[in-house]
Parts: sequence; C-alpha cells; structure tokens
Amino acid sequence: MTGELLVECRGVAVGYGDKTVLSSVDLGIARGSIVALLGGSGCGKTTLLRAITGLQPPLAGEIRLLGEDLYALDDEGRRALLRRTGMAFQQDALFGAMSILDNVAMPLREITKLPPAIIIEMARIKLALVGLAGFDKRAPSSLSGGQRKRAALARASILDPEVIFCDEPSAGLDPVVAASIDDTLRRFRDALGVTIVIVTHELDSIRAIADRAIMFGNGGVLASGSVAELEGSDLPDVFNFFHRVAPPHPREGNAIEQLRHARTS
Repeated sequence: MTGELLVECRGVAVGYGDKTVLSSVDLGIARGSIVALLGGSGCGKTTLLRAITGLQPPLAGEIRLLGEDLYALDDEGRRALLRRTGMAFQQDALFGAMSILDNVAMPLREITKLPPAIIIEMARIKLALVGLAGFDKRAPSSLSGGQRKRAALARASILDPEVIFCDEPSAGLDPVVAASIDDTLRRFRDALGVTIVIVTHELDSIRAIADRAIMFGNGGVLASGSVAELEGSDLPDVFNFFHRVAPPHPREGNAIEQLRHARTS
C-alpha cells in the first residue's frame, strides 16, 4: 500500500456496551483508492464504519481521518473534519418532503454562504454526474431504488469531499442497476479524485471496482489485499466468502442420516 493514508485505524476496538465485535484493528486506506470492507453479517464492518465516520466512538484505539485523530478533537473540530467527507447510507436517507435538487443542495445551504444560484448550479452538476440530469423537481418517492441511491451519492459529494463512505450502496438492487451504481462510484473516483470506502457483501461490485479489500471475521481482520489475493486465499473463511461455499452445519450429517433412515424404514 503506497500513498497518503486518508483513513487509519490503530489498535481499534468497536462494539456496543460491554460487547466487543472487533478488536485490534489496524488498517490504512490510501488517497484515490476504492476499498471494500467485507465480512459476514454481524462481523462488525458497519460498526467500524460508524466509528470511522464519527457516529460511534471506538471502545479502544485511535482512528485518524485526513491526518487528524478524530476522537481527540472537540465537537466543533470533529464536525469541521467530517465536513471534508461524505456519507451515503444503506437506506438513502433522502427527505421525502424535498425535491431531489433540494435534497442534494441541502448541505451547501446549511454549511456555506454561497449564493442560491451557485448552489442550484452545483447541485445540478452533481445530479448530472450521477445520471440524474433533469430530475431536479422530482420527489424521492417517484424514483426507483437505484435512482434514489444515485441521488444520495450526489448529495454525499456536494461538498467536494476527500473521502466518501458508502454503506451497502447496491444492496437490494437488481444486477443491472447495481452495475450502474458501481459505474457511478468509479466515475466519482476518476472525475473528482475522491477516495471511496464501501461496506458491502456484493461480490460482483467488489470485483468490478475495489482496488483493495479488507475482510473481517472472528473478531478482527481476517485478510487484506487486492481482490485477487483474497480470492486466492488459503484461509477457509476468506475462500468460502469469495467462492460462495456454505460451511457445513454441525448437525447436517446426522440429519441426513436420519432422513435416509426414515425413508428406508
């Protein structure tokens, strides 16, 4: 891994209350890369993302974002730092009472003192970048799931962030629509130079866009490297994830024998 690290975790532990789901996490994400955070349900990848994006303090360790120790800052300093990032949630989190353009423009209106005409123009540019030119006056309820996801990405990018974090950006979408989201993320990185961190379990998306992948399991980092390296891993949990091999149920053998016996008796 080369280049300036925009996201670093040093000995990080995350969880809820007294329950630790990940511990001793060390990772770095370089500027201009697309990195996928992977793992099975409940492995802690989304909890770690919440800690990295300032939504939930870690139980231990240090999280550095854009060169700053995120949780060593006071509230005002942390908010200022997080404004240099964007977040696209798994549920698009668009405001139903607002038009698509107003949803995208909202961060500019709340945080900057730009003239209204400039704000509208910037929002239209970002909508065009995600393939939603002409959707200004549409309500979120009138859009498809994929269109809402793209609108959420436009809003996440409106402040020209250095990093965009995405939680399951293609979850629940059909393969063609999911591929369009992947294409949008690639264009964001290529056109805007933004670093993108994605929590996902969608193998097609991982293979299509990720420069690196970090897989979590068993309470920590299982593997880190290129997608090709993880696909060829000798670690059973990593291999099974990438090759969709279901682990045997501990009682499966007994159940099968009982079924055979019932059929022949």
